[in-house]
Amino acid sequence: MDLSSISSMTSMLDTTRNAAASGAADSLTQAAQNLSSESSEEELKGVLKDFESYFVEQVLKEMKKTFTDEDEDSDSMVSQYKDLYMDSAIEMVADELVDEVGETYTQQLYEQMKRNYQIGD
Repeated sequence: MDLSSISSMTSMLDTTRNAAASGAADSLTQAAQNLSSESSEEELKGVLKDFESYFVEQVLKEMKKTFTDEDEDSDSMVSQYKDLYMDSAIEMVADELVDEVGETYTQQLYEQMKRNYQIGD
């Protein structure tokens, strides 16, 4: 494998990671914009749970930054694959945290949004 193919793989990995993060935020924004008074309670709860998971995921990623040295091997393929794997692991942990302990926050958001959009009345 020559250096140009390694460079190409590195670029592709960065693009994939950035697109995934951007795509999740865009998807949440679109889902929230699609809410209306005609939305079901299940749709509302689903959007709010996804939002809460995304929020917790971002908090965990910021916490990770405070405990790790980002300068260490930041350009190596191993580091980039590790970061991609870590992002996936953080996303799964965030989903589990929301499922296990996030119900109170989700319920508060749900009640507020239900009133704002007059869903289920």
